[in-house]
Amino acid sequence: MQDDLTLILDDAADSMKKAIGHLEVELTKVRAGKANPQILDGIYVDYYGAPTALNQVANVAVADARTLTIQPWEKNMLQPIERAIIASNIGLNPQNDGVIIRLFLPPLTEERRKEFVKRVNGEGEQAKVAIRNIRRDAIEGIKKLQKDGLSEDTAKDAEADVQQLTDKNIVLIDKHCEAKEKEIMAI
Repeated sequence: MQDDLTLILDDAADSMKKAIGHLEVELTKVRAGKANPQILDGIYVDYYGAPTALNQVANVAVADARTLTIQPWEKNMLQPIERAIIASNIGLNPQNDGVIIRLFLPPLTEERRKEFVKRVNGEGEQAKVAIRNIRRDAIEGIKKLQKDGLSEDTAKDAEADVQQLTDKNIVLIDKHCEAKEKEIMAI
């Protein structure tokens, strides 16, 4: 019985850690005014019929604070990479010179910054919902154990532990979102 309880708590903690990790990955994709190769992480290129991550078919580098360069390992991949970037809807127009593709990141306007802050807050809210769902599942598991014979005091303590873990992770999400918001709003 105690082993099952420990398993539920460990599983909840692990799942919450994964939710925070996912949030961190999503926040790196939101650009904050300077060139960052990670904004291209979700882009897949048609590589001989198979969708392949952009960084697997080309070298992505930061040329300067506002420019990314993409140099494909095969010249015939220039067009598919260009099409994939346009289709990804990240708001950047690729400049193809026949050898490399350049992405110029325009300076962010106040309006665009606010859009990015809204997106960051949306990602944060999704992470909070995920954390709350994990909490709900863990508490349901604890209640099932209580029906199977777990003492009421132990169940209440376990539920308090889950709530404490939830609160800690919600605060962590807020800190990540605030830090990204400051980064975006800095001129």
